[in-house]
Amino acid sequence: MRFEGGDVMSVICKTLLGVGVVIAGLATSSFAQVPRFGHVFIVVEENHGYSAVIGNPDMLYFNNLANQYGRATNYYANAHPSIGNYFALTTGEVITTNDRFGGTVTDDNIVHELVSAGKTWKCYAESLPLIGYTGFDVYPYAKRHNPFAYFSEVRNDPAQSANLVPFSQFAIDLAAGSLPEYSFIVPNLQNDGHDCPTRPPICTDADKLRNLDGWLQTNIDPLVQSSLFQADGLLIIVFDEGEDADVTNGGGHVAAVVVSPKIKQLGYRGRALYQHQSVLKLMASALGLTHFPGSSAFVSDMRQFFGTSTWPCPVASNSVFAVSICSPSDGSTLSSPLSVFAITVASNPVALLQLQVDGAAAYQTPSSPLFVLEDLPEGRHILTVTATDNTGKTASSTVSVDVVSK
Repeated sequence: MRFEGGDVMSVICKTLLGVGVVIAGLATSSFAQVPRFGHVFIVVEENHGYSAVIGNPDMLYFNNLANQYGRATNYYANAHPSIGNYFALTTGEVITTNDRFGGTVTDDNIVHELVSAGKTWKCYAESLPLIGYTGFDVYPYAKRHNPFAYFSEVRNDPAQSANLVPFSQFAIDLAAGSLPEYSFIVPNLQNDGHDCPTRPPICTDADKLRNLDGWLQTNIDPLVQSSLFQADGLLIIVFDEGEDADVTNGGGHVAAVVVSPKIKQLGYRGRALYQHQSVLKLMASALGLTHFPGSSAFVSDMRQFFGTSTWPCPVASNSVFAVSICSPSDGSTLSSPLSVFAITVASNPVALLQLQVDGAAAYQTPSSPLFVLEDLPEGRHILTVTATDNTGKTASSTVSVDVVSK
């Protein structure tokens, strides 16, 4: 027996590449806890790979933060184009890769978890036409960069839609000491590295990055220097996706900077493999949440920036192609049904992930991750996950588990 979407014990979870639906298991608690913070912030920038910004002299402020605090050196976006990455940062799922998507998202998301836990939140979107706006683009505001405008909890509840505010409100809230516990910050298209900073749009990429960096220094440095942030603040600055030509792990190698007075050492470099769902889990864990949307329930909470690494999957970060079974762990004893969650590291797109139980085909999905709830009889079982990329190359991982009665 396999529990599928629609079962009362399961939730729907789309693949990180957004090209199919896989079967999900129960929501779980964090594998470990990060330090507690009173306020967490994220700023999402646009369309530049890791090597384009780290060490770039046009990004002096950004690189000063990376050198003073911490950065993830093995961080990958989930998809191309933008929209799926914004959803991965807030739902743990790509949801869609259609930047023109206009639907309503009912999947579990960070708003649902924050509200359930009694936490406050706001999305500060630059050039948002008005408070509570959930409509389409009004240049230079881009709806596809504001995932909260799609969530049913926000669209159907005036109390929650009131948390969608123009970015001009951010400085006011900072000065008044009234910032929410969770802040999602969206620069507009002219200030996030996507477009030229002026009209008509004629500029170089260096012009875009210098403007982006200046925007950060003008608008975010006052937060970093504030007594509120220095007491209990956590800030993530991350790029949504790399260049279009870089499809490694879905969306390419990107920069993610972790800023906090609680970083364990000056200029720390986290070398574990991360994607956007790990930032989602980090921010949720930092606020003391115990349930995490989508596949963020099964990934690292990035605690290595503050203490011991909590990466639950032994993926070789320097591998060109590898697959790891994150859950269940090898040699574990557990009752049925059990969650099987596996991820890949791949330089080429993954074409197929297959699960075998005791040598027999049990489940397959067209992209990473593999996420399924299996009901197995009592006894010892061998689980093997095999990944095949678009060139036909394969990689596999195997664990042994003992299933006992509840």
